[in-house]
Amino acid sequence: MVAAPDQRSSMTTLELIQGSLSAERFARRSPLIGGLHRVADGSLLGVFAALAVLAGLTLHWQHRWTLAFQRLDATRLLAHRLTESTAVLEQHLLRGTRRPDELVPTKVINLVHLERPAPISALAPAKRDVLQALETLAQRPIRSGY
Repeated sequence: MVAAPDQRSSMTTLELIQGSLSAERFARRSPLIGGLHRVADGSLLGVFAALAVLAGLTLHWQHRWTLAFQRLDATRLLAHRLTESTAVLEQHLLRGTRRPDELVPTKVINLVHLERPAPISALAPAKRDVLQALETLAQRPIRSGY
């Protein structure tokens, strides 16, 4: 004889669940126990609903935190790159400058006095145009970047 597994229908399982959640059996015997059963069922469903809401909120705020952390990490990386670029640029500029020790000390006797240049209105128009062009060229702002 071979033992076959007991075939249970899904209807019996559904009836078992409905029977355990219904308070009708207990309400006939004792209305107080039936009322307590209904309160327990309602509170259990309320706990499950609150659990679902809290799980949804947790997932939502975890996603928001992840996005904010990614932005923070990108900002930190860009700040680090900016610091490195600034250091490289400073090193390049410092290499190109001469040391102040190489400057020659001077005395008042060695200074040369220059007369004040003539005003622009006294110059010829062609020279005035060249000076104005150079002046506008010198006053242009230096654009940042490489």
